[in-house]
Amino acid sequence: MRALARELRTAVSALYNHVSSKDEVLNWVQDDVNDAIDTSSFGSEPWDIALTRWARSYRETFAKHSPLIPVIAVLPIAGAPHTLTMYERVAEGLRTGGWPEDMVVDTIVAVESFILGSAMDASAPEWIFDVGDRCDLAPAFTDAVAARRGSGRPASDRAFVLGLNALITGLQNTLKEIDEFPNSAGLASFGR
Repeated sequence: MRALARELRTAVSALYNHVSSKDEVLNWVQDDVNDAIDTSSFGSEPWDIALTRWARSYRETFAKHSPLIPVIAVLPIAGAPHTLTMYERVAEGLRTGGWPEDMVVDTIVAVESFILGSAMDASAPEWIFDVGDRCDLAPAFTDAVAARRGSGRPASDRAFVLGLNALITGLQNTLKEIDEFPNSAGLASFGR
């Protein structure tokens, strides 16, 4: 709050004339950032395509605001109407797509966890995996890092696409198994 007051050229006590707490300010920030996330495919596209588009938009949005991730990721959403609307669209899209009610939030959280990690990765330096002069400790990894550099596209983008494709495929397979064997004890691994 001191930093915000300094930025606004006012006293901290003056901020509290407009907000009740630091969490309220963070809710506003969260809501403003989340309002930029595109959920327009839900309701017009199949759940997996809509979820993929949402994930891409979400990552792109948070890659621009990666320092906020550790703060916003653990902030309650009750005071953020745009955020609630986003989650409502995603939940409705998953439910319409056939996801059981008790798995909708878990599906959102699983995808969101990947997205937020990928958004942080997007701001990491390209040389993060450089082993320096310790190639002797990780020769296979060193070769893989070198091969990755020569591919053209930013490494974080390639990793995101690979991970998102794997995640969506896994979710598609999970839903197929649920649909094929709704009363199966084999679904214990899926929390059912």
